[in-house]
Amino acid sequence: MKFTRFERPVDGAPAFGIEEGGMVVEVDFSPSEGLKVIGEEHPLEKVKLLPPCEPTKIVAVGLNYVDHAREIGMPLPEEPLIFLKPPSSVIGQGDAILLPDMSKHVEYEAELAVVIGRRASRVQAEEAYDHILGFTCVNDVTARDLQKKDIQFTRSKSFDTFCPLGPFIETDLDPASLPIRSFVNGKKRQDSNTSNLIHKVPELVSFISHIMTLEPGDVISTGTPYGVGKIVSGDEVIVEIEGIGRLVNPVV
Repeated sequence: MKFTRFERPVDGAPAFGIEEGGMVVEVDFSPSEGLKVIGEEHPLEKVKLLPPCEPTKIVAVGLNYVDHAREIGMPLPEEPLIFLKPPSSVIGQGDAILLPDMSKHVEYEAELAVVIGRRASRVQAEEAYDHILGFTCVNDVTARDLQKKDIQFTRSKSFDTFCPLGPFIETDLDPASLPIRSFVNGKKRQDSNTSNLIHKVPELVSFISHIMTLEPGDVISTGTPYGVGKIVSGDEVIVEIEGIGRLVNPVV
């Protein structure tokens, strides 16, 4: 099932929906009670898609692809390297990535995102999927020059619009071996597979939940493969993950 949020055409109010055959079917949704179909249908091309969830936090993982670690000549990390992105950085399908004045080198990072569906605190890896709603695309936009300057990641990862998310949460998906790609202006820049993740999804959920409680709607951004690069004003960036869809954002 492809689950999303959208603006209702009639009044612009945010609503939950599921995508079926090019239509968005409006539903009531809560993590505790699940879905209740309302039945109102809207053509997908006629609605404005919103970020598919509203996280209290985005927990991102650095250096988590074998091919990316080899690309930059870094040893494979023994434990997940995590950092936070603020909810204010989240944007949705079609929203613009805004280049900040204080950075001269901003890069895209295509990543698989895990969306939490049930509160997770100190869960074991084998229990992880009991706490996952589904999976979506995320672009961990990064001011690379500021990352190098600051050493730590907060400023470089936290600008408004630096977390494009969507377009759908796929709830019926095995994340173990998914092709993941990015495109800039139609040219393929990243081409890998989630099978190259160093720390897999269940391990990440368990590891992070032993540090902080994960709430429904929270996002784990699982790391980017090789091929990251600079974006400039006028570019269009696409993150594509098989089984989920294509997250498209212009750069201004």
